[in-house]
Amino acid sequence: MPRVSEAHLAARRQQILDAAARCFARNGFHQTSMQDVIKEAGLSVGAFYRYFKSKNELITAIAGEKISAVTDVLDQLLETEPMPPIPVMLEQVLEVVDAAVDNGGPVLIAVQVWGEAVHDPEVGALVAEIYGRVRGRAVRTAERAQATGQLPPDADPAGIGAAFFGLVQGYILQRVLLGNVDRQLYMNGVRALLG
Repeated sequence: MPRVSEAHLAARRQQILDAAARCFARNGFHQTSMQDVIKEAGLSVGAFYRYFKSKNELITAIAGEKISAVTDVLDQLLETEPMPPIPVMLEQVLEVVDAAVDNGGPVLIAVQVWGEAVHDPEVGALVAEIYGRVRGRAVRTAERAQATGQLPPDADPAGIGAAFFGLVQGYILQRVLLGNVDRQLYMNGVRALLG
C-alpha cells in the first residue's frame, strides 16, 4: 500500500479546518455537529476522525491558525528598523482582522470561542494559551517602544501590552456585533486617546 505524503495529509487537514470554519461561521459552534463538518468536508467518518476527535480540537486548530496571522504581522513589525509607531502597528493588525471578517468569518468564530472559553475549562485553557501569544507580542512591542523612546521610561510595558491587546479585541467585537465599524475612524479615536 503506498504511503500517503505529508503534503496530502496537510491538505486533507486544511480541507477539514476550512469546512469546520464555514460551518461554525454559518451555524454557530453549538448548532454545528461533527456530522455537519464531515458532510461539509466531503469525507468519510473514518477519514475525518483520523485528523480530529472533537469540536474542541477543531476550534483550537482554527483559532491557532487564525491567530498566527496576527502574530506573524507583529513579529515582522517587531523586527523592522526603526520600529513603526504603536498606532501604525495596531492599524496593521486591524487590517488582518478586517481581512478575516471579509473572508468568510474566521473572526466570527473567535467571538464564539471566547464565549465557549467561559464555560468549558479545556477551551478556556487553550484560548488563554493562544491569545497569550498575541498579548505577549503586544508586551514586547511596548518594551521595544519604550527602549526606542516612543514610550516614557516609567511606562509599564505589561499594562500597555494589555491595553493594545484590548484595543484589538474591542475592534473585533465591534466589527462582529455592530458590523459597520470603520477602521480609520477607530484609529483616529485611538490616536486622539494617545495624544
